[in-house]
Amino acid sequence: MFDDYSASQAQPLRCSWANGTPQMQVYHDTQWGFPVSDDQQLFEKICLEGFQAGLSWSTILNKRERFREVFANFDFYTLAKYTTNDIERLMQDPGIVRHRGKIVSTVNNAKRAIVLVEEAGSLAAFFWQYQNWDVEPSVAATSAESIALAKELKRRGWTFVGPTTIYAFMQSVGLVNDHIETCYKRKEVWLAQQDFSLERKWPLLRLQ
Repeated sequence: MFDDYSASQAQPLRCSWANGTPQMQVYHDTQWGFPVSDDQQLFEKICLEGFQAGLSWSTILNKRERFREVFANFDFYTLAKYTTNDIERLMQDPGIVRHRGKIVSTVNNAKRAIVLVEEAGSLAAFFWQYQNWDVEPSVAATSAESIALAKELKRRGWTFVGPTTIYAFMQSVGLVNDHIETCYKRKEVWLAQQDFSLERKWPLLRLQ
């Protein structure tokens, strides 16, 4: 299933998008595609993918630490209490993306996340219903699962969660494995996903 691409190569073969900067390479090699079950990390990922809309991921990555500082490390219970004064304060912060709609959306989605946890038990239990590891990597911007998940989140009142944003989220947290066939990390991510699945036995949503 996988060819042997050694990580000891002088220049290991990566997904092409990761070759821009050393920071992007580290993100690709250590985070992108590896399965995430922590609710706070999942919420951070979905929020940052929303902030990325119309921008490059490198822009978000460069600002990620500041995002964490001003958004309470994406603790959605804390973020849900942010007021209009907090939003105005964030709009003056040059260390983040100062887009009012996206900032307001983050606070709104924090409130929606609390409700979802009350219903599903955790964000992880909800999101991992939509995993699909049985597809080949592609350049598609959406999938049947991302369309279904986006639709369900919107129904629940979430914002900035279109199918393209959600597919990027799914790629980043391991709900799919979109490392290209020649990428030296593809097999490692695949093995991590198998261990993750066996440990937790997440339910799989059957799409119509």
